[in-house]
Amino acid sequence: MGKLKDLTGQKFGYLLVLERVKNRNNRVWWKCLCDCGNLKEVASSRLVNGNTISCGCQQFVNFKKSRITHNLSNTKLYKVWHHMKERCYLKTDKRYKNYGGRGIKICDEWKNDFINFYNWAINNGYQENLTIDRINVNGNYTPLNCRWVTWKEQANNTTRNHYIEYNGEKHTISEWADLLNISSKTLQIRLKRGWSIEDTIKIKKGGRRNETT
Repeated sequence: MGKLKDLTGQKFGYLLVLERVKNRNNRVWWKCLCDCGNLKEVASSRLVNGNTISCGCQQFVNFKKSRITHNLSNTKLYKVWHHMKERCYLKTDKRYKNYGGRGIKICDEWKNDFINFYNWAINNGYQENLTIDRINVNGNYTPLNCRWVTWKEQANNTTRNHYIEYNGEKHTISEWADLLNISSKTLQIRLKRGWSIEDTIKIKKGGRRNETT
């Protein structure tokens, strides 16, 4: 018997292979994500031979019809929706550990129907220069927990932000950089060099001294 071919990350029809699951009936099976958002376990042979190309659900039938009529599959908003599903459900996606790996999911209303997501986006301030942001970074992708923001605003809403409190004010490094009119990199270098919070923040407000950064 030859070496088993890893199908993870490959697309068969409307099915994206997520991971291998337990063998059944002496056959290799894979967990797949359908374009409609449903999960389905399919035998390896049925994927490779083209016998199974979707989950077969009614939602998929409706979704397929909508793709024909809405003509939005090549839009940036469709790509936003598609990438959102990948980072939440595709374990081989480089961003999975920060999303699906932390338990972040997409509500059924969006995961199963792009048109629902599209309508919410258009009615809630979507513009092509904006990115989708979860208000609660530990919460799921839902209408109540999402908004459209600039990349800079999103950067100030991540679990990796370094907050600095000084003189009763608490801001991220990026926000302090704006207030002090200097670069974020300069503040980061000061902190790495072991400067105190007072020296790091106070210099600009009290008159900048000569320094090499």
